[in-house]
Amino acid sequence: MPQPPTHITDELGIALSNLADSATGVFTPTLRLGVTGLSRAGKTIFITALVHNLLTQGRLPGFAPLADGRFIGARLAEYPDATIPRFAYEQHLAALTANPPTWPESTRRISQLRIVLKYQSAKWWSGMTGPATLNLDIVDYPGEWLLDLPLLGLSFAEWSAEALDRARQPGHADEAAEFLRELDGTDIGKQANDPDAERLANAFTTYLRRSREHGALSTLPPGRFLLPGDLEGSPALTFAPLPQRPAQARNSLHAMLENRYEAYKAQVVRPFFRDHFARLDRQVVLVDTLRALNTGPAAVSDLETALTAVLACFRQGEANPLLRPFSRRIDRILFAATKADHVHHTSHDRLEAILNRLVASAAKRARFAGAQTRSIAMAGIRATSEGTIREHGETLPTLIGTPLAGEMLDGTTYDGKTEIALFPGDLPERPDSLFENGQPVALNFLRFAPPQRLERNAAGDPVLPHIRLDRALDYLIGDWMA
Repeated sequence: MPQPPTHITDELGIALSNLADSATGVFTPTLRLGVTGLSRAGKTIFITALVHNLLTQGRLPGFAPLADGRFIGARLAEYPDATIPRFAYEQHLAALTANPPTWPESTRRISQLRIVLKYQSAKWWSGMTGPATLNLDIVDYPGEWLLDLPLLGLSFAEWSAEALDRARQPGHADEAAEFLRELDGTDIGKQANDPDAERLANAFTTYLRRSREHGALSTLPPGRFLLPGDLEGSPALTFAPLPQRPAQARNSLHAMLENRYEAYKAQVVRPFFRDHFARLDRQVVLVDTLRALNTGPAAVSDLETALTAVLACFRQGEANPLLRPFSRRIDRILFAATKADHVHHTSHDRLEAILNRLVASAAKRARFAGAQTRSIAMAGIRATSEGTIREHGETLPTLIGTPLAGEMLDGTTYDGKTEIALFPGDLPERPDSLFENGQPVALNFLRFAPPQRLERNAAGDPVLPHIRLDRALDYLIGDWMA
């Protein structure tokens, strides 16, 4: 799938925005880091943990500037774009450190945060120039919005044909049944009216939500139907795919929905691409691989399709320092399988191998374009510890943690207060087996509460335990602080 098509006005707007960014960073360079992932991948947790560990100089042995003693400190700064909501770092940290702690609310709209990093360069001339400073701008946005970018290259007829074809596939029969009944009972050639448009749009949105609940991701566009942000209730979100008929009257229901689809692309999707997405330097793609594995083979296959579509939209390639004031490219992409704390550490290599298999096509395309890619199994905040139990004379590796209230396993419903030891199961040695035999992975998968008892550092700040957050951070920004 090609990158989203752009107009000359888009390219001019992108160039002017990049030039403005460069002008504000004449004395302090700025690195724009995009953080995304499909629903429940852990974007908010990742950013909160990353920022907190930088501000408190946390336990990051794999982050070279800190490990080498060159990292001086960090502070939050006002973001230069006052029109974009600020990432609510303080509120999210408060939720994680409360008594009892709770997971913060998920990403529902775009937000940004600037953190200023001060360090001593390792280069030989640093002794003459003194400490250096880097502005790290973190851009948080729902991955579902990325699934909209391919719409820029699809007409209403093309998108409708693809969406209806998916809805009529046997695997979507239950989720799509109500929407298809509404569609079959609607005369799309009748005079346009809002009640019919709203009824079809609501039925289509319900279908998308049900698909997401059952692990389907490639069926989600338009992404704002699920995460509308400040567009909730607007006419821009009141359309649905329609079967193609001979030319319809200009005042027909079909014409109304087609016009709204085109308006959605022009007024929602294109500005998102132009103003935010096309201005990134680095990108983190968080993937809830375990949830897909636990849902079943169809969800795993669908996750691969969705990731390939999403990553095809990235403006990726080797960054040219001379052109950077006008044109930015994503030169490094980190694929992160989140919730690595939900399997034993002996399965982390297998989790990374499965992620590599899921993103193989997208990673190959990125490397061909000149971008670097890496995959990692990680947890922004570790919710479990590890232990062992003996069962039937066999010693089994276990996870120790507190399942969230309402979680169920083997007929037991947990109250959100009881700590348990759980054998999580084993991941397959060969990732290809997930696609070959169509057999589900036997995982004991539960969602766990945040860590209940946090350590404090010498300054009294809470220590947020993690898995490989330091390695992720070093790959994403370590070279800029060399």
